[in-house]
Amino acid sequence: MADTLTERQAFMVMNDLPNIGPITLNRLLAEFGGDPREILTADKRRLESVRGVGPETSAAILAWRTHFDLPREEERLAQAGAVFITTRDEGYPKMLREIHDPPIGLYRKGPYLFEQPCIAIVGSRRTTLYGQSVAKKLGADLARLGFCVVSGLARGIDTAAHEGALSVGGKTAAVLGTGIDIIYPSENLGLYRQIAETGAVLAEFPFGRKADRQSFAMRNRIVSGISEAVVVVESDESGGAMITARFAGEQGRLIFAVPGRIDQATSRGCHQLIRDGATLLTGVDDILSELSYLDGLRPKAIETAGEPRVLELLLPQLDEKEGRVLGALAGGATQGIDALIAATGLGSAEVSAALMMLELKKLVVKRADGTFESRS
Repeated sequence: MADTLTERQAFMVMNDLPNIGPITLNRLLAEFGGDPREILTADKRRLESVRGVGPETSAAILAWRTHFDLPREEERLAQAGAVFITTRDEGYPKMLREIHDPPIGLYRKGPYLFEQPCIAIVGSRRTTLYGQSVAKKLGADLARLGFCVVSGLARGIDTAAHEGALSVGGKTAAVLGTGIDIIYPSENLGLYRQIAETGAVLAEFPFGRKADRQSFAMRNRIVSGISEAVVVVESDESGGAMITARFAGEQGRLIFAVPGRIDQATSRGCHQLIRDGATLLTGVDDILSELSYLDGLRPKAIETAGEPRVLELLLPQLDEKEGRVLGALAGGATQGIDALIAATGLGSAEVSAALMMLELKKLVVKRADGTFESRS
């Protein structure tokens, strides 16, 4: 019986009711004094007296046992080493409570309780080396300053942002568009485990929920809702990062966009955001300036020894021709062999040999279109 459930159990049931959005769930909770057990024991007429609750919604609530296997869900939580938290619990991000449609509950894996302010870094899955480098550096710089870096564990920019924060021993949180037991993409399993060890993995959805367009959009509102600001590193004009930026605007969060090449498709979204009023981002100082933190409110920076960049270690080992070719690829330029011949004054065979050595030293990568790009 619903009246024998604990409050937390009732929240878990409510969180998985089919086709009932967070706005309706929060409205129901407000009408029933904040106690989900009262909702689950209410009759049809009482339920449908709440604005926005029709016959379909009331039927789903009344038949919740046919939709949700509570003992199985609790067993999965225990096996996964995860917890289910509600808006009343420690560890539920404070800023997320402020949005107009907060999740009534979250599945969380990891020890981090969101004591530090968060900055989201988001962008394209189909990214350039420039974008990955910027996201990783921003992730590391923000984590060093004491911010928690939030992203969505997706390929590309998300992955680089998480890795940047982890590389300096900082905090990072991944918000999934699936159940907390589904790692998507699968190649990020190792990253998922790293984040869960010291940070937090969050999911609004119950175990077994697979990704779809709706779940990713719902995930994006959480990414922005948790954060003081959202940084878009690379995105086309219709990418998921643009949806996150739109949510950030609706939630009153600051929006930053990293400029890119004017001929790069993955820069078009960022340039559109800048035209629409987002702050052009050149480094973390721009974020600190816009946030206008007082000394007493800034997060505590973490101590890191720091490591020399790969390029700084390898530069002394480059010969003169390799240095000229690498210099022609500076600043994120992508060049074909003919362009590199013109830029360096070297012959075709010399450029080809230099490129081969730079690829072996992992300083240059050949792109799918045959051009080359520096990893620095």
